[in-house]
Amino acid sequence: MAKRILIVEDEAAIAESVEFALERDGFETVRAPTLSKARAELPTADLVVLDLMLPDGSGFELLAESRRGRRIPVIILSSRDDELDRVSGLEMGADDYVTKPFSPREVVARVRAVLRRTEAPPEAHAVLAASEVEVDRETRRAVANGQELELTRTEFELLASLLETEGRVLTRAVLIERIFGDGYVVTDRTIDTHVKTLRKKLSDAGVDPNLVETVRGVGYRLGRGEAA
Repeated sequence: MAKRILIVEDEAAIAESVEFALERDGFETVRAPTLSKARAELPTADLVVLDLMLPDGSGFELLAESRRGRRIPVIILSSRDDELDRVSGLEMGADDYVTKPFSPREVVARVRAVLRRTEAPPEAHAVLAASEVEVDRETRRAVANGQELELTRTEFELLASLLETEGRVLTRAVLIERIFGDGYVVTDRTIDTHVKTLRKKLSDAGVDPNLVETVRGVGYRLGRGEAA
């Protein structure tokens, strides 16, 4: 059965171009030019392509609603291409972020990539554990020393990636690809910043922050930090 893509966009020309490209690639689509229409269509969507500026509200409201109950993947469309805006959108739970102007074919490629990531086979949802830290991808929970960690999306994916590759060094470029997806432009500094905040949260939970080790000139790996 074809996946149903909800296109939330009030500019008809943009919505039509995305709709045409998706349907040509075998997807079923439904268009919503307003937040109220999008809310009505959200429960049956397999993925949402979401503009943030809507005539009756903010796309961020729909993004928040898509995170309740059945988690529906969301790709943000925005005319704002500042790195801070992109990272903020992802931190609020979006699965990808595409800036305008864009190629409809790029949107199709992003849709397929997000669906692949969010429809991982059951074995990819196993609980990951090392030292005093556990991560459950299915429930999106991270626990350290028995205490649940309040992690942002990026911090969660960073910790999960390191747990999945325990002992191996991951370059910043690899971490960017694993966390943000193919073709996403994020600087090394962004990864360094999130490592810093993740270490602080681990430390607050009584775990040695050096569990996330820096390998100078290369990247990061999960080390052998001891509980503090």
